[in-house]
Amino acid sequence: MARIYSAVTKFISAGKLLRSFCSTTQGNQFLPGVQELCEVVSSSIGGLDELESTLNRLSVPLTSPLVRQVMGSCKHEAPSRRLLRFFLWLRKNLDSDIKDEDFNFALRILAEKKDSTGVQILVSDLQKEGRVMEVPTFAVVAEALVKAGKEDDALGIFKHLDKFKCPQDGVTVTAIVDALCAKGHAKKAQEVVLEYKDKLSGEEKRCIYRSLLYGWSVKLNVKDSRKIIQEMKEEGIVPDLFCYNTFLRCLCERNLKCNPSGLVPETLNVMMEMRHFRIEPNVISYNVLLSCLGRTRRVKEACGILEKMKRWGCAPNWVSYYLVAKVLYLTGRFGKGNKMVDEMMEAGLVPDHKFYYDLIGVLCGVERVNFALGLFEKMKKSSLGGYGPVYDVLIPKLCRGGDFEKGRELWDEASNMGVPLSCSKDVLDPSITKVFRHKMRLDEEEVSVKESTGDGNSSKKGAWKKKARE
Repeated sequence: MARIYSAVTKFISAGKLLRSFCSTTQGNQFLPGVQELCEVVSSSIGGLDELESTLNRLSVPLTSPLVRQVMGSCKHEAPSRRLLRFFLWLRKNLDSDIKDEDFNFALRILAEKKDSTGVQILVSDLQKEGRVMEVPTFAVVAEALVKAGKEDDALGIFKHLDKFKCPQDGVTVTAIVDALCAKGHAKKAQEVVLEYKDKLSGEEKRCIYRSLLYGWSVKLNVKDSRKIIQEMKEEGIVPDLFCYNTFLRCLCERNLKCNPSGLVPETLNVMMEMRHFRIEPNVISYNVLLSCLGRTRRVKEACGILEKMKRWGCAPNWVSYYLVAKVLYLTGRFGKGNKMVDEMMEAGLVPDHKFYYDLIGVLCGVERVNFALGLFEKMKKSSLGGYGPVYDVLIPKLCRGGDFEKGRELWDEASNMGVPLSCSKDVLDPSITKVFRHKMRLDEEEVSVKESTGDGNSSKKGAWKKKARE
């Protein structure tokens, strides 16, 4: 979800503050003893008590800026509990010399490292000492607590921000709502909005509505998501493309579970509404629908939507072709799937590795290794690289299917290209690798035997099976 902080100047200034701290620690302007302290805090040897004993033995002049320099320098290497113990040790030794901004910096570091227990310890100490919690600190702390499943604790801090000398204004309301909605707690977020609506300005309201819409969509609550869009219109805020795409995802995912036949008509109705507000559905809008159609194996409708995209002026991307080709392969329409891949290449689209990895995996899964080999040839012609995972899938698959010759050919090809392989060379040994004969092949052999004995019914059955496979 797009973060709302970019729309709020206080959050931007907070980001600049954090970056300035990091750049200071990365430069050469270290305070005396910083590097020594960083080595001790970042060390993986010994427990927390041993860490404190080691710190007590150091003869480093302790000052307030040490908090930001040490914690900022080793925040990626040191475990959060060692950082917390270092801060508590430094605070005990410096006492009142620790400034509010140092306390806030330590809180943000622990929140970024997702240490909710450490965050709660420092929040409690911050309140006891009557210190100021900065607005950016509250935003990061609220997000960390909600992500840890402690949304009630985050709400508790918000409702008592006066005890932290932090304002309950549009910025903090936006922060708590965004944190709650990101994890689907839209109902609690909406209660906050109703209580503090008078504190919100125009741009903050837009951010709030976007967050609420996302929060309801996480729970696939189409009814309340639609209410949010209606409220936006009543407030004079026109829902943008992000809002409609969020609603489309909610609608499609809900229909996928409860009403697959409503996927296309209901989605197209929403797209008609979008055009009424002069918002053209983009490729993401259509790909949301194509994804759900593929998961419910609605092949004809998926192909139809791809054609509609082109007719309505929305050029499909490689993800669109991937979603349609995948459902074609999964439903046994291999020729049409190959045509879809060719059409994508003729359009000049260059897919990601995922396109080939997933489709080759699908073809191997449905026992169509020859088609997988053909798709792999197309991948190599595109000079995309990253062939190792494909070789690791195809070589064992061929050998376990009894085609050791082709397996060795691919192994030699990979070796000549210098492609590292994860599969063992033992897979090429027929005395080690067990050959599995696919059930379809056995059925085909049974049919051919019956046909040779003149069984007319078997002949019809064989013809039916052949037609079904085609």
